[in-house]
Amino acid sequence: MIGAKVNEPICASQTPVDVYFSDFFQVPPSLIEEYGAFNISLLSDLPLFIDPFLLFTSRKPQFRKLHDEIIEYLRFLRDKSTSTQLESGLIHALYTFHEVRQTWLGFSTTSNRGIGLGNNFAGALHRNLGKIFGSFGNEQITRASHLEKLCLIESGVGRDKISDFTTNLILKYLVEYTEVFARKHIQRKFCRKLLVRKCRFDYRTETWVHETHYLPAANSDFVLLTPKEILTKDDTWINRSDLIREFDGLPESIPDDQLRAEVNNYFLKQLPKKPTSKEKSNAAASTILRFPELIDYFIRYKEDHASDAASLSAKRVELSRQLYIEQFKQLAQLLASGTSFYATKGNTYKEAMERVRFLKDVIENKGGHRIFYVKGKPLEREEDLHILYRLTWYASALDVSREVNDGRGPVDFKLSNGSEGKTLVEFKLAKNTQLKRNLEKQTPVYEKASDARKSIKVIIFFSAQERKRAEGIVKSLKLDNDPNIILIDARRDNKPPGSKA
Repeated sequence: MIGAKVNEPICASQTPVDVYFSDFFQVPPSLIEEYGAFNISLLSDLPLFIDPFLLFTSRKPQFRKLHDEIIEYLRFLRDKSTSTQLESGLIHALYTFHEVRQTWLGFSTTSNRGIGLGNNFAGALHRNLGKIFGSFGNEQITRASHLEKLCLIESGVGRDKISDFTTNLILKYLVEYTEVFARKHIQRKFCRKLLVRKCRFDYRTETWVHETHYLPAANSDFVLLTPKEILTKDDTWINRSDLIREFDGLPESIPDDQLRAEVNNYFLKQLPKKPTSKEKSNAAASTILRFPELIDYFIRYKEDHASDAASLSAKRVELSRQLYIEQFKQLAQLLASGTSFYATKGNTYKEAMERVRFLKDVIENKGGHRIFYVKGKPLEREEDLHILYRLTWYASALDVSREVNDGRGPVDFKLSNGSEGKTLVEFKLAKNTQLKRNLEKQTPVYEKASDARKSIKVIIFFSAQERKRAEGIVKSLKLDNDPNIILIDARRDNKPPGSKA
């Protein structure tokens, strides 16, 4: 186990640190900010997504028009499905979509390739068109129709599916939004006329139409900008988690005394004498299925608090900009200018270990720990560690894939270099409640399933208590002398005054 400070020789790297849209297309970040777009990374998806409710509640007519167009398409699907028996091929053509990976938004931190909207989503939407969306345009409780209603009742349809569907239906707007910026601010050598598939829907022919547009291009594909004000993080404003969590107050919003009494009575009958939080959630879900009109009352509540949606999303997006752009780029610059991180070559295990050691040195000794803190609080999600790792690993010639699942569950990263073998790299927070289980059982299983020769486990801690916990777990597993377990000290209270966050 490596827990002490690293004293590696330092040499400057000449590798340019091109990470973001502004880097690749040589435009000042301020121009992107003034245009209202998010300065995406072209190396890894960032965990942001489009929330259709932000279109609905926007003060800008063009965004509200986009929401209307989404509902128009859903009405078309509903009317089409009820008037004729749709063949499987037509369902596939009208209901399934690829992820619009060119936005570089979503939940894949390896690159920008997601799974898109396949048959499962198509089936869920098709099943519920008449049931859930039957009143589109004729709502009695809510002010308008909302696509997110699907995720409230259908399991497996979450924020990513809702966002992907929304992105596909407003694709023409995003293309034209980016094209305007490209013609005005990006050099011609970085742009091309490229085909955009399924750019818009033609109601006359009832087909999706491809169009050619002048767009910024990287790796033979176009890149799209997205307005910040329609982006959010963590979840859509209308979501199932809030529906279940806020169920206790939901019956009180029902004006019908009899219905309110029936809902309360049914809910209480589902509960044991001393219910756990899980049993309360299950009872709430059961009651919602019994009284589906509760969904409309919940949506109306969300509509009544629409201003909160915009302000909360704006705060989340700004924190994301600070963390994923400002702070992560600072780390890449520290690694490029102060170490051999980006010049390191060799077999997969050696390169992985050397880069982890450089990362450790920069975090512990050169102020790199600061990038882990937002408004004085340390990172809470391992997903953010994985994004950081990908953004700082980009210069490698190795095949770096994230959360590889070889049948035994996912591992954070798998690196391969042809016949030279594979190396697994896991990044964990010391406070992770599953840390001991992961070190004891999961990684050996992953190694065998992935045919990997070695694996490196990186554990990051933010306090003396977290360090003590991590070291205790490692020692209890008799791994304290294992050179492949790396502890990284990202504390603030033990750094020199000049490097405090």
